[in-house]
Amino acid sequence: MSNNDNLSKATSKLSLNPTATEWKPNFGAKEFVPGGFTAPAPAAAPAPAPAPVKKEEPKPAEPVKKEEPKPAKAKAPSAKAKKEAAAATEKAAEKVEAVNNDIEAVDDDIVQDLYGKEHLNIVFMGHVDAGKSTMGGNILFLTGMVDKRTMEKYEREAKEAGRESWYLSWALDTGNEERAKGKTVECGRAYFETDKRRYTILDAPGHKNYVPSMITGASQADVGVMVISARKGEFETGFERGGQTREHTMLAKTSGINKMIIAINKMDDPTVEWDKARYDEILNKLTPFLKQTGFNPKTDIYFMPVSGYTGANIKDRSNKCTWYNGPSLLEYLDDMKTLERKLNAPLMLPVAEKYKDMGTIIVGKIESGHIRKGQSILVMPNKHVCEITAIYNETEDEVDHAICGDNVRVRLKGVEEEDVMPGFLLCDKKKPVKTSKTYEAQLAILDHKNIICAGYTAVMHVHSAVEEITISALLHLIDKKSGRKSKRPPQFVKQGQKVIARIETAGPICIETFEEYPQLGRFTLRDEGKTIAIGRITKVLESSD
Repeated sequence: MSNNDNLSKATSKLSLNPTATEWKPNFGAKEFVPGGFTAPAPAAAPAPAPAPVKKEEPKPAEPVKKEEPKPAKAKAPSAKAKKEAAAATEKAAEKVEAVNNDIEAVDDDIVQDLYGKEHLNIVFMGHVDAGKSTMGGNILFLTGMVDKRTMEKYEREAKEAGRESWYLSWALDTGNEERAKGKTVECGRAYFETDKRRYTILDAPGHKNYVPSMITGASQADVGVMVISARKGEFETGFERGGQTREHTMLAKTSGINKMIIAINKMDDPTVEWDKARYDEILNKLTPFLKQTGFNPKTDIYFMPVSGYTGANIKDRSNKCTWYNGPSLLEYLDDMKTLERKLNAPLMLPVAEKYKDMGTIIVGKIESGHIRKGQSILVMPNKHVCEITAIYNETEDEVDHAICGDNVRVRLKGVEEEDVMPGFLLCDKKKPVKTSKTYEAQLAILDHKNIICAGYTAVMHVHSAVEEITISALLHLIDKKSGRKSKRPPQFVKQGQKVIARIETAGPICIETFEEYPQLGRFTLRDEGKTIAIGRITKVLESSD
């Protein structure tokens, strides 16, 4: 009987205050006792410590508490809710403040260390012999990056080789093969500086045999300069079907270049002599094609007449061209709108080149985030953790850090040179890039005589990676006008059609969807020396962990 009595007393007490020992100091505050702890009473019923509850039995205040639960219940939730809401708001405010402080700290850090000038990557594109390297060489001379003595030496050497008019291009074409043939083979790099900005020139080869090198250059650029030869016959050759003017424009758009300067070069040529009619003819032929490629002629494109050989309209405006009142090439580049940089995003650095020099050195453009000397990073897709021991900028000077948009050389410790390949990616350990062998993509078929079926193979260029792919399945055709997907999978696709397809590669590659990282989600398909299709990744299907 006494046992049952004790049990009923214990349970009656538990229903009022199951954790009496913990809240002993708060017994005076009536509203907190029933309101805060009545709800969890059933869960706490099998309390493992009945003994301490028994000790509290003789308190005279207990029956009073039994009579007063209802008014207390009405007050308690409001007081508790207010207190919780205030605490939650305070916590949220603290978190937001902490995040903002972190971002500000990073930005301030970077700004303090930065040289002060914004950095821009420019790629010179166009048909073979349009004058890309000559224009680039003249820019280096006019901005003081190559001194007069060196230029005179190049001029003397070019004259001896019977290539007198090529001497300016020798500032960028440094290889013997390139100088002998007068053709750029690899994507040349150079650096120059104006009062407002720092620039890296990427001199892309114009010959159709070297298009892969051109894609590598375009994938690292922010702005494109399409060099068009105004000389009679040369523009027509470059612009007709199979000419590199068309292919380079499409590849530039696919590589993520949204702003383009169309430099109508060789305006000083005897067949042109700064003739406005010739300039307008080229402009009228190019504009519809550029619009068709996806550029807006009003906002994304700027036309200007120049002479890469004489330097007219390159740095200073020319007196010979009386009908053109716009800025010179360098003036226009200096006054371009600042590009948006993803400074605080996770690190993404595609490897464009690699070599061995007192450790493993990789070359590439930082697509997002920033790097710092001594930082520990991840090399994907082979998941090597390594450390950055040195960072070199465009002028080969060692710097402590580099930010999104910079073209850098990075020395790595903890990974062998043979374990890194062009197309690999340096990324954050916390947020690594996705790696996959299978993904879905939207393709636009540009130029292919035959039909394309499942099982078709081609070479894919995505950021700095070059991979052989197989179209394993055609999933949906996309209607050009409405944009709707077909319900049934098509048997084949042909030129001019858009399709969603499943693509497979032999090994895992670093890839992201176009929505999340446009630079890592857009690609080009090439076959038999031609650009077959352009596309974007819509879904990464399988992650190789």
